[in-house]
Amino acid sequence: MPAARVAGLSHMLEVRFVPPRHAFTRSVPIRFSHCDPAGIVYFPHYFDMFNGLIEDWYGQELGYDYAELITGGRYGFPFVHIECDFKIPSRIGEVIDLTLLIEDIGRSSLAIAIVCHRDNIERLRARMVTAMMSLETKKAVPMPQSLREVIEAYRRRTMSPTNESA
Repeated sequence: MPAARVAGLSHMLEVRFVPPRHAFTRSVPIRFSHCDPAGIVYFPHYFDMFNGLIEDWYGQELGYDYAELITGGRYGFPFVHIECDFKIPSRIGEVIDLTLLIEDIGRSSLAIAIVCHRDNIERLRARMVTAMMSLETKKAVPMPQSLREVIEAYRRRTMSPTNESA
């Protein structure tokens, strides 16, 4: 690839990201266990980080014990769609920030964006859809109204013109 095209690509990859006010953001240290032999996060480990962020968001932001929803409520939250744009690699020893944004709320589905960033530069953006399902019937179930209300309130608090078009 010509050097000019590569230089243009690297410039295009540096997208500024400032989390919306009140957005759920957690810092994650990149450990040896996250990385491939080159010291770069091996991509499946990001998905473990994302799931951990979602579990923390349910408990710390929404006030719902994620484990209790699964074990007591007998709900599951499988991913039914995931896409991820990798822009800048993360390396062992760095600390990245993960921010959770809500893109859409369906009857039993939730469209989530997770943005990985460091020093206000976006490193990756994942978009995923989870479906709330009964672990008994293995079928989608409507989201309880009380849960829907706290998710909608979170979405309203974190909406900003900068993250709507991202």
